[in-house]
Amino acid sequence: MKQLFFSSLLLLASATVAQAACYADYKAKQDAPLRLHYGVVEVRGDCSVASAERQLRDALADNGWQLLNVLGVFDDTGLDERKDSAGEYFLRF
Repeated sequence: MKQLFFSSLLLLASATVAQAACYADYKAKQDAPLRLHYGVVEVRGDCSVASAERQLRDALADNGWQLLNVLGVFDDTGLDERKDSAGEYFLRF
């Protein structure tokens, strides 16, 4: 029984860590005048492109941006290589 408890606890902890380390990179635009930006966002919940799109669409719209597309999802090992490219939009939304 004790072993089952610890196995369940370890599985739960692993799932929580995996969820916490999910990011997506995306492209967005504004019109009049046309402005484009590339950004990186932490994805809450399901680590998928669809989840990132749902999360970003409203957050960007609230700030006058329109989501063009989510390029993909990745874990924290991909953060450093994208930080300079995302600039002020690195983990902003």
